[in-house]
Amino acid sequence: MLHFACIVISSSQKGVLILLWVMGFQIGKKEERFDFHIGKSNGSHNAAQIKCENLMNKKQSIMTLLYEQTLKSQSDYQTRLNALIECARFLLHQGLPFYGHDECECLSNQGNYLELLHFLSRNNEAIKRVTFSEVPRHNKLTSPDIQKDITQAAAEEITNVIIKDLDNSLFSILIDESRDISIKEQMAVVLRYVNNNGHIIERFLGIQHVRNTTASSLKAVIEALFSKHGLSISRLRGQGYDGSSNM
Repeated sequence: MLHFACIVISSSQKGVLILLWVMGFQIGKKEERFDFHIGKSNGSHNAAQIKCENLMNKKQSIMTLLYEQTLKSQSDYQTRLNALIECARFLLHQGLPFYGHDECECLSNQGNYLELLHFLSRNNEAIKRVTFSEVPRHNKLTSPDIQKDITQAAAEEITNVIIKDLDNSLFSILIDESRDISIKEQMAVVLRYVNNNGHIIERFLGIQHVRNTTASSLKAVIEALFSKHGLSISRLRGQGYDGSSNM
């Protein structure tokens, strides 16, 4: 009978298969032919035997290696993402801009976000191993779009904490309107309420773009904002605006 290891390992080697087919059952019938087939320790049979054993060894199987590689990639990605989130949290807490007009690698200053990440990578080997030149270009997570996504996620989490802290308390709103650098009208909204400890709290809720600063336009935006965050207008006890006409 043909040897299992040779059949499995040599399945892609047409010459070996043809040789085994010609030999046929003669290998199994004549001991000298079987010994001839096995040959020396560095022969093709023993090489096939070792490869077959490795192939059947679960610790060395392709699926095991792919699984281990996947786990390592996931761990590296998590380390890299956590470092980027910490950079974003620091800049948001300090009220600092993330990037300037250019983040080219040839510049000595790539902006606060990337420079802070460089600082972390220089002082932490685990972060250095999974950032910048150590990872594929498409998986660095440093593009402006990724920075905006992290910032947006942080803003949503902070807003949820504010709404949870407000709970079902009575509150007031403070509204101020101005134009941004792109000459678009925008409305800043601040909540003012008393927390469970009896302290007066003021929390910035967000900025909303408006078509104009008329009372009807501001009212529509405020109603939409209340609906988005589940705030009831029946709990509203005070309103403050920058402009007597809007009031």
